[in-house]
Parts: sequence; structure tokens; C-alpha cells
Amino acid sequence: MEKGSSKKYEIDMCSGPLLGKIMIFYVPLMLSGVLQLLFNAADIVVVGRFAGNEALAAVGSTGSLTNLIVNLFIGLSVGTNVLVARFYGAKQDGELTETVQTAIATAMAGGIILIFLGFFLSKPALGWMGTPDNVIEHSVLYMRIYFIGMPFMMVYNFGSAVLRAVGDTKRPLYYLLIAGVINVILNLIFVIAFSMGVAGVAAATVISQAVSAALVVRCLIRTDSAYRLELQGIKIVPDKLLKMIQIGVPAGMQGALFSISNVLIQSSVNSFGSVAMAGNTAGSNIEGFVYTAMNAFHQAAISFSGQNYGARKYKRISRVLLICELLVLGVGIVLGNAAYLLGGTLLKLYTVDPEVIQYGILRMRIICTTYCLCGMMDVAVGALRGMGYAIMPMLVSLTGACLFRVVWIYTVFQSYRTLKCLYISYPISWGLTFAVHMVCFVIAFGRLLKRDPGVE
Repeated sequence: MEKGSSKKYEIDMCSGPLLGKIMIFYVPLMLSGVLQLLFNAADIVVVGRFAGNEALAAVGSTGSLTNLIVNLFIGLSVGTNVLVARFYGAKQDGELTETVQTAIATAMAGGIILIFLGFFLSKPALGWMGTPDNVIEHSVLYMRIYFIGMPFMMVYNFGSAVLRAVGDTKRPLYYLLIAGVINVILNLIFVIAFSMGVAGVAAATVISQAVSAALVVRCLIRTDSAYRLELQGIKIVPDKLLKMIQIGVPAGMQGALFSISNVLIQSSVNSFGSVAMAGNTAGSNIEGFVYTAMNAFHQAAISFSGQNYGARKYKRISRVLLICELLVLGVGIVLGNAAYLLGGTLLKLYTVDPEVIQYGILRMRIICTTYCLCGMMDVAVGALRGMGYAIMPMLVSLTGACLFRVVWIYTVFQSYRTLKCLYISYPISWGLTFAVHMVCFVIAFGRLLKRDPGVE
């Protein structure tokens, strides 16, 4: 491979103006997320249009449960991102190589474990969530097939985390585009031509995930930089795994416990019937585009903070946070309100049932218009994680968002059992949690400067 060919994809986050580099990092990452959601939306649209409301509700009802099972392992990819960024910024090539080998080995092992967890937990967990009888068998089938692709999903996520950490968000975008087109084509073939329903959607997802994983692995093998993957060297290096766990497990636990609150909310939505479930599914799918556009700034905060922490350029971290917060605020306000205002039109892509559309608009009226608070909360978490803090942001997020929502469901919602009351718990929890995270950042940043005075 030609010398220096990988460098054109990397970003030096430790010198020069930040705004331009953050946007160069952000745009491909945001487009990757939007593409992924478009392909996921294709799943929902194909199922809703060609397999009916029950199939649509079945696919949608598995999301929060799937996230609950997967998030702990995906959290380790956050640890990978932070470590790779830190070693890359510090130019510690040996440490960087060991981290990449450990990350891929962990991804494969975690993916195999998830296959069994998904197979055996899907039916009892969906039953516990109160999934209606006319939906649950479809949901179980979808989940069991979907989880067969977990090793591929894990390898793609961990491999992409490595590339993001060095500033490469372009190649994951290309790989996702290829895999996504395959996913859409297979959806149409399996669901429309072969009438496979939810099984066809799940099978198409597994195949497309295998393609994306293969492309990321190929990229890491062929790179000429220190994060190159040597297939014969794939192994778990204990001290690197421990560091990944220290950073990633709290992030994964946060995601998993967040999913518990979302499972409780999904269970509460289920109590309103399959039509409300279908509207909730379609509305949340549209919201996902806004969230993904904002979450790319969260990823930017992690990578830029991590590299500058490794290079001991601490003052740039505060500038990274400020720029990302202002950008995510603007994106959240513009896209969130645009999604709500166009909600009626967008929801018609998923279903022609007017009752389902009204349920979707109800959710979007509350969630989309306040979504910027969620983005700002996530950016603050990203900066803290990039600095190596894992437990603190986890505890704050769990208390301010997860625990708050659980308490809300068992107190306020019990007194006012409406979907509006249920949904309003989201923006309140985001605002409270963001405020506390910012206080934590100020304290942590001050301690960092005192601990290592004289740095840039």
C-alpha cells in the first residue's frame, strides 16, 4: 500500500483551529448515522407497508429491549475510542497497536455471547414488557434472527471506534453506504418477493452487518498507520482490556440502565395497544435522525478531548466542549423543530393509518421540539469521557435521567395515565442532567489544570 495513504483520512486534533476540524470530523459521521437510520427506516417502511401494523409494532417493540442487551458491550467501544485517541495523541504506537488487537478480539467474543443472550432472553423479556399476544411471536422471531448478526455488529462498532479516534469518519461512511444499499435491496426481496415478513427484515440486517464488518476489518488490515490490525496478532492484552473496561463498562452500564427506563416507557406505551405502539415506533424512528445528527458532536467531543488529553493540551479541551455545545444546540433546535413541523408528511411514509399518525405526532410534539437538551447533555458526557472520567458521568446520567424517569413512571404517570405525561419525562430529565454534567466538567477541568500545571 502506498506510504502515507492512510494519513489523508486522519485528523490532527491537537493543533490548529478547532471549528473546521470538528466539522470535517462531524459531517461524515453525521451522514453515516443518518444513512444507518435511513436503512433502518427502510426496514420499518417495508414492514409497515407490506406486512401490516402488527409486524410494524413487532419490529418497533424490540428496539428498547435490544439496546438493553447490547449496550453494555457497545460501551466497551467507547473505551476503545478513548484509549486509541489518547495513545494516538501521545504518539505511543506500541500501546495503540495493542489496544486495536484487544478491541477486535473483545468485539468477536462479545458478539458470540450476545447471540446466546438474545436467543434465550427475547421471549421472556418481551413477555415481561407486556408485548400484546398478536405481536409477541413476530417480535421474538425478529430478535432471534437479528442477534445472529451480533458478532458482525460488534466488530463494525469497535473497528469504527478505532477509526473515529484518529479522525477518520469518511471510510466508515463509505462502508455503511455499501452495506445499507445491500440491506434495502434484500428487504425488498425478502419481504415483498418472498413474503418473509419480520424474518426477512432481520435476515437482511444480518447480511448487511456482515458486509460492513468485513469492510472495516479490511481497512484496518490494509492501513499503514500504527492502528493497523494484524490478524495473527488478534488477542486480548490484559492491561488494555482493563483500561477499556474502566472507561467503557460505566458507559455501557449507563446505556443499559437508560434502556431499562426506556423498556419501562415502552411497556407503558404497550398498555395503550398496538396502534399506539405503531405510532410510537414511527415517531421515534423519525426522531432518530435528529438524535444521530446531534450524537455526532458527542463522538467529536470524545475523540477531540481524548487526543488532546493524550497530548497534554488540556486548555483545548474546554474549547472543544464550548464549540460542540454551541453546534449541537443549533442543530438540535433546527432539525428537531423541522421534524415536528413536517411530522404529518413524514409519518405517512411509514403508515397510511390516520390514528397511527396522530400517535406519532403526539410523541414528536414533545420530544423533537426539546431534543437539543439531549444533545447538549451528551456532548458534556463526551468531553468528560475523553478526559478519562467514566464513573462520574455514569452516576450523574443514571440519577438525572434513568432514575428520574423510573420515578416519574411510578408516581406522576400513575396519576395522569396519558402518553403526553409519559413523554414529558424526557425533556425534564435531559435539562436536569445537562446542568449537573456542566458543573462536573468545571470541577474536573479545574482539577486537571491543578494536577498538571504549566501545560498548554
